[in-house]
Amino acid sequence: MKRLHRLTAILVKLQSKKVVQAAELADKFEVSLRTIYRDMQALTDAGVPIGAEAGTGYFLVDGYSLPPVMFTEKEANALLTASKIIETNNDQSLINEYQGAVDKVIAVLKSTQKEKLELLEQRVFSYTKNEILPSNSLLIIQQAITDYRVLEIKYTAANKEFTKRQVEPLGVYFTNNIWVMIAYCRLRKDYRQFRTDRILNLIETQEFFPPQQFTLEDYYKRYYETNS
Repeated sequence: MKRLHRLTAILVKLQSKKVVQAAELADKFEVSLRTIYRDMQALTDAGVPIGAEAGTGYFLVDGYSLPPVMFTEKEANALLTASKIIETNNDQSLINEYQGAVDKVIAVLKSTQKEKLELLEQRVFSYTKNEILPSNSLLIIQQAITDYRVLEIKYTAANKEFTKRQVEPLGVYFTNNIWVMIAYCRLRKDYRQFRTDRILNLIETQEFFPPQQFTLEDYYKRYYETNS
């Protein structure tokens, strides 16, 4: 990779993550740490406000933004293909927002690239044979996870029992064409899994819950240990 292309790619990487380690960049671009240090110095000399913390990594100073990124044809094709896969999932909110993102990508492409993308859209298709029930709450749940916001849901269980609950959303996963929310249920006073297609109503409350250490990996270790 030419140095100019690498410097541009480093800028994109810095904008996409809060902190980037030098070793991570060296591995990605297959260069030495010394080369990455020189690249960072070159960017700093060019006026890019890059901060650094020993043992942590590099970061862009708050308030700095890069000009709009131009997408390559392959990157645009990959996003279009992903949108076809996303269309087969059961959550309409995800479909709508992802399509909005794809539209923004298409808007910055050249006319010839747009024509190629229109052709590709007619030649790429994804489908599922399984009948799936619709959902429209995934993006609200995702936002609540990052905001630590309590959700109030009306939920129907597998036995058709209806309950109204306040939950603290912690994670989501996708399986068998269905999105599932993992949350601390205040009604049951324990962690529970909720299929989004069984959420009949969802309200974002004004209440926030305290941040807690949680990973899906740790959750499933505890889950399987308890149920094994």
